[in-house]
Amino acid sequence: MLALRNQTHFFINQDAPANLLRFALFLLGFSFVTSACGTAQADVTSVAEPSSTVATPDWFDMELVDVQTGETFTMNDYAGKVVLLETMAMWCPNCVVQGNEVRKLHEALGNPEDLISVSLDVDINEDGPALKEYAYGYGFEWHFAVAPIEVARALGNLYTAQYLNPPLAPMLIIDRDGNVHHLEYGMKDAATLQKIVEPYLVK
Repeated sequence: MLALRNQTHFFINQDAPANLLRFALFLLGFSFVTSACGTAQADVTSVAEPSSTVATPDWFDMELVDVQTGETFTMNDYAGKVVLLETMAMWCPNCVVQGNEVRKLHEALGNPEDLISVSLDVDINEDGPALKEYAYGYGFEWHFAVAPIEVARALGNLYTAQYLNPPLAPMLIIDRDGNVHHLEYGMKDAATLQKIVEPYLVK
């Protein structure tokens, strides 16, 4: 009996390092998944900082198709206006919440004609017809477009790969002069967005 206990003790001790390693790998994987796909929150209390990129990057001239109207447009079409751009995906629950806040923002500001909202779907597996149904279903009435690979690549290269991670609610502002300003990552309510956007709307 004593020999059997000693043998059992030996096998338990022998497996312990492997079990510990498995547990550590599990924790590492879990933390990665939750950080990438969880609900991203951020305390956004200040006006976005100016980008160090050039005033009119090449992607400003790349054509996008508004899935709700079928019309093409580019960022350069809105020179002299203020553009609030977000990247999103239809599977992202944060994007629906953020979209509702963008709608409240426009309502709070009285739907100014010189504030243009653009939502770019950066998921290569999603298409225009599905995105049209998505926007219509939620009552989102601004520009929705599937980002061409060239536009998605430019956003990732110029403004970090986080712009291709919709749950982080990435957003930027293009001011009247074509300069790009980054907003902090995380969900932003309408009041916060209003505080950020209003200074850019002053002529």
